[in-house]
Amino acid sequence: MEDEEAEAVLRAVGRQIKVWRDAAGMRQAELGAAIGYSEEMVSAVERGRRIPKPDFLEKADEVLGAGGKLAFMKEDVERARYPKKVRDLAKLEDEAVELGAYANHNMHGLLQTEEYARALFAMRRPAYPEDELGRQVAARMARRRVFERVPPPLLTFVQEEVTLRRPIGGKMVLRHQLEHLLELGKLRNVEIQVMPTDREDHAGMAGPIRLLKLQDGKTLGHSEAQLHSRVISDPREVQILDMRYGMIRAQALPPRESLAFIEKVLGEET
Repeated sequence: MEDEEAEAVLRAVGRQIKVWRDAAGMRQAELGAAIGYSEEMVSAVERGRRIPKPDFLEKADEVLGAGGKLAFMKEDVERARYPKKVRDLAKLEDEAVELGAYANHNMHGLLQTEEYARALFAMRRPAYPEDELGRQVAARMARRRVFERVPPPLLTFVQEEVTLRRPIGGKMVLRHQLEHLLELGKLRNVEIQVMPTDREDHAGMAGPIRLLKLQDGKTLGHSEAQLHSRVISDPREVQILDMRYGMIRAQALPPRESLAFIEKVLGEET
């Protein structure tokens, strides 16, 4: 794990579990047997090498008589489960009253189904170990809570036509992904637009765009390239991104026509 903050949380949780286990006079193998996990897993958790599931903490709390002190750590552990750049982005998304995004290679992360996200992360080179692959997918799925917020933020997305046709994960995965887009597009606070490939004028040729308008009135941009991810706060740069995104939305199909276009592509994939 490359995340010092997450590592510190997991080490602290591991030490607490060991303290309570020692106080209860139990060996690692005994605790594992009592809560349904292997001795190796208990050892890895206590050393901060593995991320305990909520079930692990709840059962350990009960068996060790911790009075809720171990179970209380579930929220901290859940945050540590996700990579730092995802935690930082999710925090901004939680604060946003409006979010806009243009995606040109694949479905935007917030729009992805779990199977689509897994297929996308599985393509990564060098390849993720299985544990890290699961961690990345879980982090992406956790960000979808933005759709459930009350009051709901305004969410707008522009997808390149090619992203509707590129069969990431196979045709069935793509089909489910397109069906998911149509469902999200029915939400009153969500607008999905399609940028047709045949457009001659296109303000998004410099790449993906993400804009977040926060509750305090501030607008931030977010850029993600091959190996780097950064928040853009310089007002001049944000203004340029905001201008480009507005032009992209104007050049793309309107939301209603876009949903009809997605339905058309879905029919072609049948």
